[in-house]
Amino acid sequence: MEPELPFITPEFKGIGGSIKNELSHFVVEELPLYEPSGQGEHLYLHLRREGLTTRDLQKRLADLFGLHEAQVGYAGLKDKQAVVTQTFSVQVFGLGEQEAAGKVQAELGLEVLSAKRHGNKLRKGHLLGNRFRVLVSDAAPDAENTARAVAKALGERGLPNYFGAQRFGIQGDNALRGRQILTGRGPRQRWLRELLLSAYQSRLFNLWLAQRLQSGFFQTLLAGDIAKKTDTGGLFTVEDLQAETPRLLAGEITYTGPIYGAKMMWPQGEAAEMERAVLAAEEVSEEMLKRAGLKGSRRRARLNPDDLAIQPEAGGLWFSFALPKGSYATTLLREFMKTELLEQA
Repeated sequence: MEPELPFITPEFKGIGGSIKNELSHFVVEELPLYEPSGQGEHLYLHLRREGLTTRDLQKRLADLFGLHEAQVGYAGLKDKQAVVTQTFSVQVFGLGEQEAAGKVQAELGLEVLSAKRHGNKLRKGHLLGNRFRVLVSDAAPDAENTARAVAKALGERGLPNYFGAQRFGIQGDNALRGRQILTGRGPRQRWLRELLLSAYQSRLFNLWLAQRLQSGFFQTLLAGDIAKKTDTGGLFTVEDLQAETPRLLAGEITYTGPIYGAKMMWPQGEAAEMERAVLAAEEVSEEMLKRAGLKGSRRRARLNPDDLAIQPEAGGLWFSFALPKGSYATTLLREFMKTELLEQA
């Protein structure tokens, strides 16, 4: 199992409760990076579905239109136990937009919100983020007051952008199995190796972020940090702390953390020392990462959840919020509930 991660709001008691008691209690809507142009060989189907994984639906769309699965694109994986609004692209010819939409509705029983053509396949990462509406059921007495106090604190401090527990598998051992691949063991299937190695990279990021929080540097910049502009996504090395700190506090930039790999952009100074210490503690070298084919990247470490709203419901609370792509709703909700959400995710 993965180590328990520190909260950014530890002084507040949890509201407890549970999520996903019903599919309608967890609603996810993709926020697209761009709108389809209306022309091209790829048909973008904006669908509402529930009780299906993204890959389940990818396969069903491929079978429906007689395509290879690679000809069906999507921007990101979504929860199975949820009501999800998501876009898929299918590379089909000879079918009108409405005809194709009718075929999906009639044969797959899915609601098609729109169908419009575009010039390129929809690929992973082609989205801004996701909007969530989640009901926490069976919350503790006085949950609303507690939740509003936590929300205020998060607005001031930010939210650690941990990878959610579901990233590490039902048994919580995906990262450990990924670590074994680095030492020459593990499965041969390429897709499984990639999954497990990615889980290990996620674990390393979580370990680094937990240490940064516990060291007292979560709400501050370090000299040499690799920062990210929140509007454009541009990366740069922090050289002038006095100039950049106000931008951090205003949400214009945030520092990033390591998704370790051979081509990852490294920070400098004290920030680099902290990142290298995580690898050293794990007895992992850059050469091991290179041999495993891990390129690496940077991940936003600190979030300011957009449009966070709380609405009371009989026996619980509705939470509405938006997060950037790659961030987990359960990471935000655990700050309120003060429970680990692996079994509920």
